Amino acid sequence: MLGKYYDEDKPEISDFEYDMLMVELRNLEKEYPQFKNKNSLTEKVGGHVKEGFQKVTHEVPLLSLQDVFSIEEVEDFVIKTNEKAKENGIDKVTYVVETKIDGLSAALEYKDGKFIRGATRGNGQVGEDVTDNLKTIKTIPNNIQDNIDITVRGEVFISKDDFEKMNQEREINEEELFANARNAAAGSLRQLDSKITKERPLDIYIFNVQKINGKEFNSHYEELEYLNKLGFNVNPVRIYCKTIDEIEKAIEKIGEEREKLTFGIDGAVVKVDNLKFREILGNTAKTPRWAVAYKYPPETKETKLKDIICQVGRTGVITPMAILEPVKVAGSTISKTTLHNEDFIKEKDLKIGDTVVIQKAGDVIPEIVEVKKDKRTGNEINFEMPKVCPVCGAKAIREEGEAAIRCTGVECPAKLFRNLVHFASKEAMDIDGLGENIIQQLLDKKLISNIADIYTLKLEDIASLKKNGKKFAQNLIDAINKSKENDLYRLITAMRNSSCWNKSIKITS
Repeated sequence: MLGKYYDEDKPEISDFEYDMLMVELRNLEKEYPQFKNKNSLTEKVGGHVKEGFQKVTHEVPLLSLQDVFSIEEVEDFVIKTNEKAKENGIDKVTYVVETKIDGLSAALEYKDGKFIRGATRGNGQVGEDVTDNLKTIKTIPNNIQDNIDITVRGEVFISKDDFEKMNQEREINEEELFANARNAAAGSLRQLDSKITKERPLDIYIFNVQKINGKEFNSHYEELEYLNKLGFNVNPVRIYCKTIDEIEKAIEKIGEEREKLTFGIDGAVVKVDNLKFREILGNTAKTPRWAVAYKYPPETKETKLKDIICQVGRTGVITPMAILEPVKVAGSTISKTTLHNEDFIKEKDLKIGDTVVIQKAGDVIPEIVEVKKDKRTGNEINFEMPKVCPVCGAKAIREEGEAAIRCTGVECPAKLFRNLVHFASKEAMDIDGLGENIIQQLLDKKLISNIADIYTLKLEDIASLKKNGKKFAQNLIDAINKSKENDLYRLITAMRNSSCWNKSIKITS
């Protein structure tokens, strides 16, 4: 389970389910301490170093955080911390509450103000050297505003909008969707080919000084202000608190405003501000004793399943799509979501007209998690997958051992369209300007009928698609010609599972 999350970036359960299982394990170990050992998941930080990366030993360990799931647990942490402060002659303890960004932790090393190395957290002690990949992130400065030696820690992430765009494109191309933004960011940063990383919309927020030479700070908040002056992209949500009441209000405020944030979060972190007191509190093998992470419960909403329609992808897979009464969940209005396949519909016992519970997986991907059967009126309608393709009318079949139902039509217009869109997409041949709308117009005007026809388009053909379209046409012709010089891996990606390469063409410069 830990390997699926940290090593493969492909979790099989939601973050909330994972957290609850960890709480259960932690409680069992408290009740039966004789069975706890150093190899327990409660004692481990992160995952393993991926084969192909150089190992980096962190001079200052990149620890995890102790998760809590109630305000009462936060209060207990503050009370115990304040008691420890009094024992050490410290009258007042202040705190900083920050967003817990949902991404992948990384350490950045600077020598004389220049970025020299970056590494993932790994197991907390040893991480992966991902310097080249980190250099593709525009918000990481190559040089900072002070010629000092400093190591900082940050969280690499993908914004909500960018993540939605990535998954929309992957769905169109019938590629496996990312489970959540965290796994998309982690998988992107841990690519062995930095060219792939460069194509992913990664960002980073810095939230800690791991080590610094020649400077001393009294407080964490002071550190963050200094990092900001150096030119780092610092976590924008940081609230200075003096009391338990202020901490609770900060957590509540972040919870209320999380929908408005451009990046995903999976909690709020409460940290002791006094750095010298942090040293007194110390760490466990896995977590610091001077901080806790409050985890928000996932947001759910009820809505109506108005209809189920079917879409045809580029490989002919017919995918059922739920049409919903629009409802706002975790900051965005949801009006439709994929139902994956026939088995999913049967498993959930979905009927058209049902009241359903919607949740955003990872706070981004909408999904139906429950049917409110007690709200059925008897007017609900059973749904059956089509026996023929809804676009071309060809026979639709489900082969033994497969969950998908496929269109068998060789010249299905939907398959052709999706293939062409995939071929021109950024992850494939990256033909700038050749989007869905232009492809559909070219098909409607019978200017193309397969992939090869893209490379025979003339300037006047494209210009006819738009009023005063000569400039657009020239730009698109240039983009098409530029694609002929792409690396081979792009062509392989573009042609994977393609069914509309109906005549040979030699793509050369």
